[in-house]
Amino acid sequence: MPSHLFADRPAPQPPEREAVDALIDRTRLLRGDVDAVRRDTSVLDDDDPQLRWQRALCELAVHQLDDLGEHLGQLRDGIAGPSACGTADTSARTPSEPPTGSLLSRVGSAEWNLLTDEVSWSDELYQIFGREPGAGALSLDELPSVLLAEDQPLLTSMVTDCLVDGRPMDGEFRILLPDGTMRTLHMMGEPVLDADGCTASMWAVLRDVSRLRRSQHAAGRTQDTLRRQEHMARAEHRMAVQLQEAVLPPWHGSLPISGREASGLDVAAHYLPSGASDLIGGDWYDALPLPDGRTLLSVGDLTGHGISATSAMAMLLGALRGMAVAGVDPGAVMGHLNQLIECSAQPALGSAVCCRFDPATGTLVWAQAGHPAPLLFRNGVGRPLPTPDGVLLGAASGVVYEQEQVALLPGDVLVLHTDGLTRLSDRGAGPDMLLELAPRFAQARTAQDCVRIVVEELGSAERLDDACVVVARVAA
Repeated sequence: MPSHLFADRPAPQPPEREAVDALIDRTRLLRGDVDAVRRDTSVLDDDDPQLRWQRALCELAVHQLDDLGEHLGQLRDGIAGPSACGTADTSARTPSEPPTGSLLSRVGSAEWNLLTDEVSWSDELYQIFGREPGAGALSLDELPSVLLAEDQPLLTSMVTDCLVDGRPMDGEFRILLPDGTMRTLHMMGEPVLDADGCTASMWAVLRDVSRLRRSQHAAGRTQDTLRRQEHMARAEHRMAVQLQEAVLPPWHGSLPISGREASGLDVAAHYLPSGASDLIGGDWYDALPLPDGRTLLSVGDLTGHGISATSAMAMLLGALRGMAVAGVDPGAVMGHLNQLIECSAQPALGSAVCCRFDPATGTLVWAQAGHPAPLLFRNGVGRPLPTPDGVLLGAASGVVYEQEQVALLPGDVLVLHTDGLTRLSDRGAGPDMLLELAPRFAQARTAQDCVRIVVEELGSAERLDDACVVVARVAA
């Protein structure tokens, strides 16, 4: 489109061709890099909103770099009409067919002469509006009729400001083609003044930015989805933490209520969150003085994370405490917990250890369901307790859980833990990691000192799963 000039403006000088060529080369290189990233993200999981958002941003960046490169090519070559710019032949395309190919096929020009009422449209503009050239160009009065109703006031304001106040136009509106297709156009223009400074005509460049806006909307939608999911994840994490804190006892040191003398145990515990997940797991620990003077010790781990796992953990822990208070033996407790999981609306798998300590006799009775055995430390040496039979909770019906009995001596240290404590990404699994701490436990004065030693040695941020540890030290 020939450039229109204000009467009092000097003609602009074209930029140096070499400088524009250098910008075009840099734009092409950047476009290639972004396109490579886009191809990499296209093979990733579409169910991940983070990846969808990244891919949408790459698509948007590629479209914008394509347009930038074509703009620079247009700046370098000048706009002397379709033949000079290498515009593709549009004669074979139907009016309703969307413009494709180079940027120039998506950019058209128009001039409305206020003195003669003559309207001049470029061939590209007819294609953009889906009109046959024989139908004629739209006048300024007719132009709003093809816009969406909500966009018509914007166009009217732009034209009025341009013609009356001499302001440049710069805005976007949406049009409806005869076949019902909607396009988004970006319109830029300004008034053309005669020798007396009066507005003689108005010219404009209209660009079809539909593809670009669709890419922007796609990026925005995926980002909104990602934000909503992140908000929901934060809310779930907060609720899971609050539920866990409400259920798990916040104590350390002598057991509450009964005290060291009554329970015969000095108890401390610690929860270690996973370094690989922001969600709280289904791990639990507990120590409960029972009405008959004995003490319940338990740890367990349910599959899953978040509210579902934490609520299921709270249900099991409540049932376990109730049965222990009622005097049910540890083996029978495991059997009832297995039945409870089977009857739950959301079945899961879990492992657990249930111990009952009698300070009068110094005996510990315990049962397990697919869980690491408690570790007994005595005189600087540690060993796992003999393991009674027991399968994972929820793994089978009608399971009978056996129980074992062991005598504890003053000064003994008993360590109960979930398997997440010894499953680190850079170390071997198993109880040996804890058994190596036996000499240090022998020097510790309290159960809390023992827990502190465990956390110092195994509280790595590289933990693959949540973990709990309970240390019970028999009073001397």
